[in-house]
Parts: sequence; structure tokens; C-alpha cells
Amino acid sequence: MNLAENLTSGLGNLKANKLRSSLTILAMVIGVMAIIGLWSILQGLQNNVEEQLAILGSNTFQIQKTPAMQMGHLDKKYRNRKDLTVEQADAIREKATAVKLVGAENWDFGVTVRYEEKKTNPNVQIAGGTPEFAENNGIAVGEGRFIIQSDVERNRHVVVLGTDIVDKIFPNGGGLGHWVRIDAERYEVVGIFERKGAIFGESQDNLVVIPITTFQDVYGKDKSVNITVQAKSPELMDKAQEQAIAILRVERKVPPGEENDFEVWSSKTFIDTFNNIAGIIKIAAIGIVSIALLVAGIGIMNIMLVSVRERTREIGVRKAIGAKRRDILSQFLTEAVILCSVGGLMGVVLGIGVAKLVAALTPLQAAIPIIPAFLAFLFSSCVGLFFGIYPASKASRLDPIESLRYE
Repeated sequence: MNLAENLTSGLGNLKANKLRSSLTILAMVIGVMAIIGLWSILQGLQNNVEEQLAILGSNTFQIQKTPAMQMGHLDKKYRNRKDLTVEQADAIREKATAVKLVGAENWDFGVTVRYEEKKTNPNVQIAGGTPEFAENNGIAVGEGRFIIQSDVERNRHVVVLGTDIVDKIFPNGGGLGHWVRIDAERYEVVGIFERKGAIFGESQDNLVVIPITTFQDVYGKDKSVNITVQAKSPELMDKAQEQAIAILRVERKVPPGEENDFEVWSSKTFIDTFNNIAGIIKIAAIGIVSIALLVAGIGIMNIMLVSVRERTREIGVRKAIGAKRRDILSQFLTEAVILCSVGGLMGVVLGIGVAKLVAALTPLQAAIPIIPAFLAFLFSSCVGLFFGIYPASKASRLDPIESLRYE
């Protein structure tokens, strides 16, 4: 039998035993579906994270009192650190030669913005910033202007609104020049940000920004500031970080040999951390799925052995009319590979479908993992080849006379 005949025979046996074939490849389908679905969602998340954080640019970094990413309760050593101050940001601006922009900012969450009888929910983020805030955070002003230095120096009550707030309190448009109330304080609207959309299902437009000096007057000066730094070019990023760290260590009187009492991070830090976590999840998933495919392979080997027993007389007849051992071997190997390939293909299709469904029903995104899908299909075929060798070999070694006598 040639390859075409083997394929026809293999597909015919699958159709003749639909229920048995379906149950046999069930573990294969579930295993491949799980890995492809998970891989699709993780790849979609990675793409989204890289796209969103790339807005900050490859030459921008931030300095904070505590780590930007932390799990669980904040360690005591971070809580006991001295606060970062506007004056320390000014020192970096004055002394670092590789730096283009240095800003300082404070954040709070849960304020309400009102205009006449309209108001937002009490879940608006408010930031106090210097004029460098917008550029260092990758935010653009769509209407009006951003905060300027004289706003900061004179503690002006001016505000730049995110589009979510504008949609809520100015449903008919406009807003520039009007006075709004943020909690108990009144502010003049001098600018409106361009819409940025959501990341991980959280809106980036539910934000208002006021001068940092005004923020500290209203909400207190007992908060550590975040310092945002933009290097003159991506090539000077490392030098800018080294200069900023050296200046801060002197300003904060950190003794030589001791670790920094502040944290430095950039978009690359987040991307690398997320990619490392995603990589660990992928490796763990591959390990779990490998076990599922091993179970599936053992099941396929058992079913193929049953098939050999059921078709013993057929094998005897074929050998009696001239079929060689390699013909029988290739026939049963082809059937095993077809069985696993069908399972692998179904798993790939269902995995992509599940990922797309999850993306449609949740804020998560999904990407079609072409290479992993191809490898999963190829690996499932290899499982069929490996676990089909023993049944195929057993079938090819049957004695034709004994096979013809088999009842």
C-alpha cells in the first residue's frame, strides 16, 4: 500500500469507529486546547503590555520610594525609607548632564469631580505634577494646554481633565475655561487630555492633573513624590540612570556600600518582569500538557493494540496475498499518526476559539500563536508515531497462517 492508500484506510477506520476514536483522542484534544488557549491569552497580554508601556519611551524611567511591582504586604524596610522630595528631583535636573527632562508627581485615588449638578463617581485618579508630567508619562493634551511652570510657582488652582471626566460632566462638549470642583476645592479647566483607552480593563482616561504645589497644599506634603526622568536619547539611558542614582545617593546621604533607599524602574523593567512571569507560566503549562499527551499516547497505544487484535484475520489475508512486513507496519503507523493529528488539529482550533471567546467576554486580549500551534500539531503527530510503533510492529510480525486461523 502506498501513502494515499494508507491515509484512506486510516480515515476509513476512524469513521468506522467514531465513538472509540473520539474517546481515544479526548485527552489529546484537551491537552492541546489548554496549551494553545493559554498561550494565545498570554501572547495577547504580552503584546498589549509592550504596546501600552512603549508609550513611555525607551529613554524614560521613574524613581520611587517603594518597588513599582510588589506582591502581598509591603516590606518594613520600604515603609521606613525617607520620602523622595521635589527638591531631590530639582537636584537631578540641575546636575545630571545626560538628562533632558525631570519631573515630580504625587498621586491619590478616589476623588469626585463636579460641575453644577453633574458629578463623577468617587473613583477618579488625581495627580499633582510639574510641567514635565505629560511628556514623561506619554500623555498628550488634545484641547487647551498642560500645566506650566508659573502654575506650579503660584500654586494655581488649574486642572487638566481626562476624557472620562469630560464625558461625564460635560456631555455636550466643551469644558475649557469652566470651573469644576474636585472634592471641596474649585479649579479652572485649562486642558483636556487625548483619549488613551483602557489597559487590562482599566481606563487610563479617568484622571485629573493639577500643579504639584497645589496638590501638596490640598492633600498634604507628607507623601513621597515619584521622580520621572527622560534621558536625552535612548543611548544615554544607562548613563542618565547612573547619574540620577549617584545624585540621589548624595542628596539622601546613603553611605558608600549600602544599597539604594529608592527604586528605579522603566517600561523595560515592567516588560521584562511580565515576560519572565509569562515564561514561567508557559513552561509550567507545557509540563502539565506533556503529562496529558503522555496519557493520551498510552491510550492510543492500547486502542491500536485492540485494533490489531480485531483485525488479525485481515492482516493474515493481506500477508497471504503478498503484503510485506513494512506494508503492515506503515499502515498501522499511519492510522496512529492520523488519530493523533486529528486530535491535535481539533485541540488547536478549539484552543484558539476558547481564547477568542475569553477575549470577547473579558478585558483580556488574545493573539493567534502560529508557531506554537504548528508545534503543538507536529508534536501530537509525533506522539502518534511514537506510541504507534509497538502496535504496528506487533501487527507486522504476526504469522500469516496463525492469523488466518484466528477467531
